[in-house]
Amino acid sequence: MAITSRWLVALVGRPNVGKSTLFNRIIGYRRAIVHDRPGVTRDRHYADAEWSGKRFTLIDTGGFVPASEDVMETAIREQAQIAIEEAQLVLFVVDGEAGLLPADREIAEVLRRAEKSVLLIVNKADSEKKEQVLGEFYALGLGEPLPISALGGRRIGDLLDTVTHAISATVEEDTDPRLKIAIIGKPNTGKSSLVNALLQEDRHIVTDIPGTTRDPIDAVLKYYGEEILLIDTAGLRRKSRVKESVELFSAVRTIKSIERCDVAVILLDAQEGLEHQDLHIVETAVEKRKAIVLAVNKWDLVEKDQHTAALFERALRERLRTYDYIPIIFISALDKQRIYKLIEVVKQVDAEQRKRITTSQLNAVMEQEIAAHPPRSRSGKEIKIKFVTQVKIQPPVFAFFCNDPRLVDETYERFLENRLRSHFGFTGVPLVISLKKK
Repeated sequence: MAITSRWLVALVGRPNVGKSTLFNRIIGYRRAIVHDRPGVTRDRHYADAEWSGKRFTLIDTGGFVPASEDVMETAIREQAQIAIEEAQLVLFVVDGEAGLLPADREIAEVLRRAEKSVLLIVNKADSEKKEQVLGEFYALGLGEPLPISALGGRRIGDLLDTVTHAISATVEEDTDPRLKIAIIGKPNTGKSSLVNALLQEDRHIVTDIPGTTRDPIDAVLKYYGEEILLIDTAGLRRKSRVKESVELFSAVRTIKSIERCDVAVILLDAQEGLEHQDLHIVETAVEKRKAIVLAVNKWDLVEKDQHTAALFERALRERLRTYDYIPIIFISALDKQRIYKLIEVVKQVDAEQRKRITTSQLNAVMEQEIAAHPPRSRSGKEIKIKFVTQVKIQPPVFAFFCNDPRLVDETYERFLENRLRSHFGFTGVPLVISLKKK
């Protein structure tokens, strides 16, 4: 099955032109801090967006100040340059009220050197009268300016139509049939050590310094005649601990690696357990709708008896809560304990996400479950779920047809998901419940 890489779209521009306001407008909810003081958006923000069935990842950057020697502005400029380098499309935002400034010309020159696809966005054009300033922006040499108002929402639909048209025109599909495994996790959990142990060679530099692996590196594992692609990613960190631009760069690459993979192996440090940042990594993979295996590394360093593994797993599942469908395996990359068992579990999970349940099987089972536990409606109107079918694999998507999908709450959707898992498995695989009107 072909996997389409999700586009990265970067918002760039000098400070206070309205990039964060546009970011929030596009993703549909308030996530980036919006303030009239330049430089508020210091780190990049990421979010998935969708328009006309096309999904992309939007990057919000801090204000780009090309010539400044200020330490903070220099860091922001470096981060914006990283976003430009990684993105397939750049939305260059200028201020229609302030007009064309020298800093805009300098940024335009940076974008031309980067040889990226660029859309020139003139913000704060909240009326046709204010569009009269568009002419001066043609001097940037970046094509026809598109006037919008991020604050008021004016012509945002036109902008998104242009973005998704660009995606449709050039998006490429990865048709490589090999199983792709991304090894992800916090820094210093042993990701490179695990890859080296599987490959039986010292392909990657392994040290006790967190963040040694800056870029994701692909390696081919020969496993009983099958070629498996291993994607070793740089460590993810909490934003408060991300200081260097090169580490911010690794975070972008990690997101791209998750999107490329078939199964994400999330590595934990046995001595630290499941921390908040580990849960964030799990959530990131789930949001990308990726199959997941949780591997607890450095198990050789834990003092244990015959009950230790069971107690440790129980504690992990309590922390995972709604993600308790993820399989857990205890390994030691150093001693090569159960590292090939890990590959077997990954292959089993991959088979689960490609599984298709017949419509007759689904309805025979789910009709009884729904009849025994019918959905409750707050409005008093009876909810009738009449039919279910699987419409997609990798990830599995199940369409439930009912008289009024709006009345079905999230709690009942989780009930449907749990019953599907109870009858049909799908270990390690996120399920998508789609409610449609019959």
